Amino acid sequence: MAAESKSERAYRLIRERIDSGQYVPGYRLVLAPIAVELDMSVVPVREAIRRLEAEQLVTFERNVGAQVALIKETEYLHTMQTLALVEGSATGLAAPFITPDQIARARAVNQTMRESLTAFDPQRFTELNLEFHSVLFETCPNPHILDLVHRGWNRMKVLRNSSFSFVPGRASESVEEHERLLKLIESGASALDIELAARAHRTATLDAVLSHTGEHRLPLPAP
Repeated sequence: MAAESKSERAYRLIRERIDSGQYVPGYRLVLAPIAVELDMSVVPVREAIRRLEAEQLVTFERNVGAQVALIKETEYLHTMQTLALVEGSATGLAAPFITPDQIARARAVNQTMRESLTAFDPQRFTELNLEFHSVLFETCPNPHILDLVHRGWNRMKVLRNSSFSFVPGRASESVEEHERLLKLIESGASALDIELAARAHRTATLDAVLSHTGEHRLPLPAP
């Protein structure tokens, strides 16, 4: 295996920090400190930033320099709408295959989320949120839909570190909706009812964020 180039190493570091939220939208990427941290010249760091710019994760502005791309609310809107559709479908299709042990695991995660509300950490809450939903959609028998769900979550990591950073009050509502979703699955509700509940849960977060930012939600296609 070929050794990782300096440019690749710089790219990986910056990309990981963007994905994790350590480098938030608007964060200035100053070449020299990154180069010093990686013990390299600024040349490979500049190459890495150009690559990230081509991927639209970084922008370059005159008199400002390189910075992590700012969030485009329309992109967030479209990503969340798509995720609501595919994750709702995946959850509905997965429901007949979800075991009591998986229900118990999801409920335990949701309880941790509930307990975390008193000392709220949006990033940690978002990680637990993904863990909760993963239990419900990972048994989806359609690998193509499941792939789209994973892509949607990965895209959300790039667009916005945590929706709950903007609307922390939405977190407690989300926990209660999780419990209602689990009860639907336990009761043997139809795949369509479960899909619609999972979709409504996702779009409720979207509505809260767009209301906070003054945007207006576009209607989802009818099921």
